[in-house]
Amino acid sequence: MSFDTIVVVDWSGASSPSPVKPSKDAIWIGVARRGTAEVETSYHRTRHDATETLAMLFEAERAAGRRVLAGFDFPFGYPRGFAEAVSGEADPLTLWRALSDRIEDAPDNANNRFAVAAGLNDVFPGIGPFWGCPDNLGDPRLPSKGTLRHGHGMTERRACDRTKGAQPVWKLFTTGSVGSQALLGIARLQALRHRFGPDLAVRPFERHDAPITLVELFPSLIAPTVEALAEENEIKDRAQVRILAAALAQLAPRQLDAMTREGDAEEGWILGLGHETLLESAARAAFATPDPLEDMPKTDLMPPRLRDDCFAMPQGVSWVPVDDALAKLHDALHPVTGLEILPTARTAGRVLAADVTAKRSNPPMPNSAVDGYGFAHGATGTGVQRLPLVAGRAAAGQPYPHAVPPGHAIRILTGAILPEGVDTVVLEEDTNTDATTVVFDGPAKPRANTRKDGEDVAAGAPALPKGRRLRAPDLALASALGIGELPVHRPLRVGVVSTGDEIVAAPDRPAAPHQIWDANRPMLLALASGWHCEAVDLGHVPDDPEQIAARLDEGARKADVILTSGGASAGDEDHVSALLRQRGTLSSWRIALKPGRPLALAMWEGTPVFGLPGNPVAALVCALIFARPALSLMAGAGWTVPQGFTVPAAFSKRKKPGRREYLRARLTEDGHAEVFASEGSGRISGLSWADGLVELPDEAVEVTPGTPVRYIPYASFGLI
Repeated sequence: MSFDTIVVVDWSGASSPSPVKPSKDAIWIGVARRGTAEVETSYHRTRHDATETLAMLFEAERAAGRRVLAGFDFPFGYPRGFAEAVSGEADPLTLWRALSDRIEDAPDNANNRFAVAAGLNDVFPGIGPFWGCPDNLGDPRLPSKGTLRHGHGMTERRACDRTKGAQPVWKLFTTGSVGSQALLGIARLQALRHRFGPDLAVRPFERHDAPITLVELFPSLIAPTVEALAEENEIKDRAQVRILAAALAQLAPRQLDAMTREGDAEEGWILGLGHETLLESAARAAFATPDPLEDMPKTDLMPPRLRDDCFAMPQGVSWVPVDDALAKLHDALHPVTGLEILPTARTAGRVLAADVTAKRSNPPMPNSAVDGYGFAHGATGTGVQRLPLVAGRAAAGQPYPHAVPPGHAIRILTGAILPEGVDTVVLEEDTNTDATTVVFDGPAKPRANTRKDGEDVAAGAPALPKGRRLRAPDLALASALGIGELPVHRPLRVGVVSTGDEIVAAPDRPAAPHQIWDANRPMLLALASGWHCEAVDLGHVPDDPEQIAARLDEGARKADVILTSGGASAGDEDHVSALLRQRGTLSSWRIALKPGRPLALAMWEGTPVFGLPGNPVAALVCALIFARPALSLMAGAGWTVPQGFTVPAAFSKRKKPGRREYLRARLTEDGHAEVFASEGSGRISGLSWADGLVELPDEAVEVTPGTPVRYIPYASFGLI
């Protein structure tokens, strides 16, 4: 769905009207319209005034047939379980109605938010989860500090609140008190829901398309860019709504609509989380300095204009060294995949979309590292130690419920929590016992054979970093730390299409002598799947521009990136590159590389296209060298660099300067690199024969048996 009007609201939880003169920490509204460069901003002293202004704007835009996306900088939801505890249902919009029924918010900003929060705390055991209030409030149900809470059972943050700078929804007072903004803001938005009915949708809780769509924002996602683009002495809140509204209006409709649908359907989500680089680029583009050549008088001979092409090489560049091409590709791309919350057990192979911290320490309590006998070290000394045993034992999952008196010992097993009075354990093999007394040689080392609580990971400490491709050990760590769900990127969707009149789509179909079976498409689809992407088979098309265009259109709808093979050069039958040049934005990169010189990089309907060579050997090499790190970056996992090893050569070769070369190779039993007998780019059997590549540098080199060469195993490219 396409949005015509973008509204960004910086909200306030103030209890009295803001100053008459525009100021910070008040309500600011920014409005941008697609296709225009201007952003309208307005200042509002009260929530009542801001809500009425928004309602009138929504009415006008709806009447004009324009679709509105309105974002607010307060949480739309709460940690999992809160909605059901308060309203009886996990549906966050049922919670909205329940909160709206409790909140009183007068036209002059006077409100009962602290009383409502105290009442909500009554729903939960212990003290909390809400906290923060003026010193004179004096309600014991609502502690003034977060450290005074206990036993309420709710998690501190939503998954999306783990991003840098985000505050917990429970905080109601002082700096960063988004809890107050949420209670008061949700009540106002619920009134708008009642007013506009099905013409208003709240994402990601609701999926239907509507003339008015509400989303949660966090302007600090692009704080450095806002600071850089702000006007001199501009109020920060005004700068945030102005710049963020302009940035969202710059995004492609498909991108923006997809962002609104990301996230947790119970807790809510921050629009653009995980897409910070994209938002920053959009903001800079919205306020880019005009081209001083734009108004120059036209002449018959003008220099070529720069195209709107992220892949464009500087003018005059002909042959591009491999390292320069990789650097350019790295700078041109950014993550493009959406985010979702999944149970930890289902996240293997997915890319973590946010830093994850430990919910509790591992181990949670001090425990024994061995089977043996535990005691207080201070009650022991040198020489033979004889300690009477207390009745019972401590075992993993079966804690000893009493204190162990000084000078006594207890039978303890590996993993058991250290009972009170025990700080040291002696190994069972170093003792003797008659079941009433344990004997061992002293002195024992203090805290021997014990593990501290948090010795592995402490509560609140970083556990897993954003961008990690999750593996089985990562799932083990997350589970051990009590993390039941993880924010992950949606798998990158990679469309693969092959072209050429000479190609027969599948080996079960007949092929004439002048035809060959399609080798590239199954190879590239397998590569994409092996790289944990969602492989989208776009099939084979003949050398017909209209059919190729239709297939690219399909790819732009179904995939995040498209890989084509064949037709990427500049020959008479290279229809892919010709079509991309005519109807897309094409940069033909002539890479100083053997095999695989031509590489067509383009944008088609906002979707990146990698035009790989038609020769399978060159297609594989280009895919490994260029597509693999690019797809990893777009998937959110960062730029990958294959790990190579220096090994002796088991071959001879004289290479001229000017191009980097990759030879199909494998290791011999004694660890030397041998290469395939023929360098012919049509010898597909060499790809299967090899288990890696030998990389020869751009410079001239003469290799003889024993010469050190760089060998890169297929596994370093993620090819297994």
